[in-house]
Amino acid sequence: MPAGLKRVIPQLITLAVLVALVSLFFPSFLQIEYSSGRFVGPVIDVLKRGAPVALLAIGMTLVVATRGIDLSVGTVIAITGAMAAATIGAGYGLVAAIAMAVIAGLAAGLFNGVLVAFIGIQPIVATLILMISGRGIAQLITEGRILTFNLPSFAFLGSGSVLGMPVPVWIWVLTAALAILLVRRTALGLLIEAIGVNRRASALAGINARVLLIAVYMASGFCAALAGIIITADIRGADANNAGLWLELDAVLATVVGGNSLMGGRFSISAAVIGAMIIQTIDTGILLAGFPSEYNLVIKAVLVIFILVLQSPNITGDLKYLRQKLLGRKTAQEAGE
Repeated sequence: MPAGLKRVIPQLITLAVLVALVSLFFPSFLQIEYSSGRFVGPVIDVLKRGAPVALLAIGMTLVVATRGIDLSVGTVIAITGAMAAATIGAGYGLVAAIAMAVIAGLAAGLFNGVLVAFIGIQPIVATLILMISGRGIAQLITEGRILTFNLPSFAFLGSGSVLGMPVPVWIWVLTAALAILLVRRTALGLLIEAIGVNRRASALAGINARVLLIAVYMASGFCAALAGIIITADIRGADANNAGLWLELDAVLATVVGGNSLMGGRFSISAAVIGAMIIQTIDTGILLAGFPSEYNLVIKAVLVIFILVLQSPNITGDLKYLRQKLLGRKTAQEAGE
């Protein structure tokens, strides 16, 4: 069995169990129809609505692999969405709107990366600065209003379809594929893991840790910019107050559900995007069950606590000790027989 496939088996099993549970109560959940040139159905909706979280999870996974965290991704979505809407409102077209949004995302990532790599601020504090101030920046861009626009070519990025599948699905799938190729077909992934395991040792080994740290935070900002473009294009407007709100929690949760340790080191982008689909399936299941959306936050918080407890060095050490003890006892019994 390929190592990459073996790595995501737990996440695939979890996703299959969730889909089975939702289908048990809502038999039409797996029903997919082809209408007006596109596929429609709850599963397609999960893939589309999960696009922003999947994109954020890609960037967050790279940051977490360096033993960092990016709490500003939700705010970056608001900033990039505001930049795109303001650019369109100023009379510019599709290319300019996308370019300004991407530049804003990269600039936000550069800001976070410099604070972490050169100034030495803890990642959670460095990104918290932009998380708090970024909403204000977005509101300055929108002048405190919800900016709306009517540019069909830009709206196509959020609500259009290609070969029957929604455009947001293509965006996160292609982004994930390119990221996986980049980190697994080159030495980049190994260098990122080395920084996460021991940043000082990797620097002594000749790895330019500072440049790589800035690069991963800029990659996170780029992914947040793509998510902001999708969200803004979908609603044809920029809401600085609500765009990307609490999505940083979903991004972190998708990363840890994907089995990526917050202690850094080995990582899997494919497992993280599957984790994003798991989260979106939970959201859809809760909504289909008729529960208020506020239950989502409670369930996600419980999942984060549960996963972090399982990843705790003390817990993993105890589990490893118990496993070795049980295996030793079993070996002794077999030898006695």
